[in-house]
Amino acid sequence: MNRSAAGFAHGITVGSGLAGAVTSRLCRQLRAQADRQGVLDQPLPMWKRAMDLGIIFLLSPALLVIFAALAAYIKLVSSGPVFFTQERIGLRGRAFRCFKFRTMHADNDVGVHMNHLAELINSNRPMKKLDAADKRIIPLGAILRSSGLDELPQLINVLRGEMSVIGPRPCTRYEYDLYEPWQKQRFTAVPGLTGLWQVSGKNRTTFNEMVCLDIRYADNLSLRQDLRILAKTLPTLLGQVREHLRNRRPKVETVSWNAGAAPAAQSV
Repeated sequence: MNRSAAGFAHGITVGSGLAGAVTSRLCRQLRAQADRQGVLDQPLPMWKRAMDLGIIFLLSPALLVIFAALAAYIKLVSSGPVFFTQERIGLRGRAFRCFKFRTMHADNDVGVHMNHLAELINSNRPMKKLDAADKRIIPLGAILRSSGLDELPQLINVLRGEMSVIGPRPCTRYEYDLYEPWQKQRFTAVPGLTGLWQVSGKNRTTFNEMVCLDIRYADNLSLRQDLRILAKTLPTLLGQVREHLRNRRPKVETVSWNAGAAPAAQSV
């Protein structure tokens, strides 16, 4: 990315005016650069690998407890395997098997997700999941997804060197096939459990905005940036859980009535 594009990208914050700013200027520059250079090829820095292994080692006692509890719960509330595995696309377009805790009933129709994803890619709609009205999700599965707990098994992928703790979201094969050439620049970084897009508004950003944030991350890869993202991850996850719980609350209509008059019906 040239210096003007990188400087502009550094100032991006999610909020009012992001969609127009990102898609109208930065993304055009990224498209032009991709046409000239193609997908970049940069190795994984040693500091990043050391940071990944250090995080897993420090958290391993807690992770063992969480893994056991979630595995027992998933087996208790639904039939099928504890883990869900799927082919994902990672660094430089390489395929790998990605692990997650299963939060949906077994043998569900993936066509629903494929159609929803295609609509998001071809529109300027925020990248919201189908969780709110998705009957395929097991009890409390939406909480596991909004909290990121369902993605903890991807630490196995981190140990295998297929992912990093921090990086762009790994995509499915059918999503990868819909990418334009310039969008594939996001695969110049190792995919991760959390990343710049995930802590920058995630469900309020469009597909192109996600791609631009991921390319910005890859082009400015540094320990300082990873530490900033890591520090923002827990508050972001807690915010997602609060938002999910708030959206599940029944809406109560407030009514006003005059003294002496019978109160109006209240809907819950």
